[in-house]
Amino acid sequence: RDMLVALMNRYGFEACFDFVYIPINFRTQAMFGYAFVNFVDELKALRARQIFEGFTEWGVETDKVCEVSWSDMHQGLLAHVNRYRSSPVMHESVPDEYKPAVYSQGQRVAFPAPTKRIRVPRIRRAPEGGEDDGGEDDYG
Repeated sequence: RDMLVALMNRYGFEACFDFVYIPINFRTQAMFGYAFVNFVDELKALRARQIFEGFTEWGVETDKVCEVSWSDMHQGLLAHVNRYRSSPVMHESVPDEYKPAVYSQGQRVAFPAPTKRIRVPRIRRAPEGGEDDGGEDDYG
């Protein structure tokens, strides 16, 4: 998450977003290959889409190409906060770098408090043969 924030800031988007979350497989500690970013207004989101669609300058050896799309499920900071504030991904046992983060004026701020008791995330076992099926852990 911090690397994505630094990348967006490097491309001129400091203080242009207020929510960032990169889902992680808790068992393998690998990213699923996508992120959720909420921009503070539509013009900034459109500019980010122009810059990051087809992006390949990750700073690490990879052939990954960025594809930008609008979220169909959650739009706006409040929707994202409400989706995750009481989610297992916010449990105290989950490392901070795996959690969604909220920003104000380019600075990280405290995530709003949960509205109910947060349960411990379930971490699914690897399937027989040790291969990871890519399925998500129960973090949301």
